[in-house]
Amino acid sequence: MLEVDIKKRLSHYDLEVDFSMGDEILVLFGPSGSGKTTILHTIAGLAMPDEGSIKLGDKSFFSGRKDSMSVQARNVGMLFQDYALFPHMTVEQNIQYGIKGKDGNRSFVIDQLQQVLGIHQLSMKYPHQISGGEKQRVALARALASEPSILLLDEPLSALDKQTRIDCQNELIRLHEMWKIPFIIVTHDREEAEKLGDRILFLDHGQIVDEREK
Repeated sequence: MLEVDIKKRLSHYDLEVDFSMGDEILVLFGPSGSGKTTILHTIAGLAMPDEGSIKLGDKSFFSGRKDSMSVQARNVGMLFQDYALFPHMTVEQNIQYGIKGKDGNRSFVIDQLQQVLGIHQLSMKYPHQISGGEKQRVALARALASEPSILLLDEPLSALDKQTRIDCQNELIRLHEMWKIPFIIVTHDREEAEKLGDRILFLDHGQIVDEREK
């Protein structure tokens, strides 16, 4: 169970949200600048709330500015909008980077992810040699390679063409059924929100203004 109850002063408004979720797909939906990405960043540890608390199970991510868990200790998988793949690394090296610092031989995890996501044949290619949909799958594999406790996805499909976007939406639903961990997806596409989300939180100016379940 993820529990988020935070306040943060932003440039044009105060972000103030309170929600919890289980092993489901939660969509944060709203216009640009409504606070969606900031919420992800506070969960991941890339930004700090002014006050409040963030807990995942028995782990306290944040309970005040003097008690904030490090990014690494949170074991959060994050997929950025631009995928943030390293251009000088092959697909396999990019995925391996996701498990950097983990103990033991984890090549079986990489092999499994490449097979599940259908990117095994891309192992030796570089990001500039693969399509947008393939980049998205590689970024997903890297995010999941560390076997995270939660996966955060910041508008991961916005740059894809319509058919690739539909394919990747289906892929995300299938992966969630396999991994059974909390997924939080940020989008401002209503159709995508309704397809992916078990639950949708509607945000505006840092406030949750509505909530809907499938």
